[in-house]
Amino acid sequence: MANKTKLELTWIGKENQPRLEPRILIEDTEKSYHAPFRQSDKDLFDNRLIFGDNLLALKALEQEFAGKIKCIYIDPPYNTGSAFEHYDDGIEHSLWLSLMRDRLEILHGLLSADGSLWASVDDSEGHYMKVLCDEVFGRPNFVATVVWQKKHTRANDARWLSDNHDFILCAAKNKPS
Repeated sequence: MANKTKLELTWIGKENQPRLEPRILIEDTEKSYHAPFRQSDKDLFDNRLIFGDNLLALKALEQEFAGKIKCIYIDPPYNTGSAFEHYDDGIEHSLWLSLMRDRLEILHGLLSADGSLWASVDDSEGHYMKVLCDEVFGRPNFVATVVWQKKHTRANDARWLSDNHDFILCAAKNKPS
């Protein structure tokens, strides 16, 4: 039997994956808000705002939502060091890859069979994110790279090229052939 190898992205620490126990979400009723009554039988009362570490929050959602979510949009740190004060942005590249891989694996499990993931990225980590999505979702499940114009004017102070566009990667759980 021939030795089958696969093309994959490697980095320092890739083999180190966190062991997460199942989590339970606890509602803080003082911060919860619900409309006083339903307008119709189609009203949804299941929206949630979760405060805490996003990996642990995703882990907590697994029990109730595994295989049930049709569309997931994420806006992960672009790893450029230019985001908010309390946002892990600008961390060591291999750590960023590990953090993203761990989250993508849980997100993949949350998606329904016909579900899709949409992930905002830029040039700094976008190509690595594409390869990570290929590993987690399978390369045949890549749908497209959507280009969106984030600026409507050139940056005259750009050192190399003005970056007027960012990207949204789209991957399907099970892309039909």
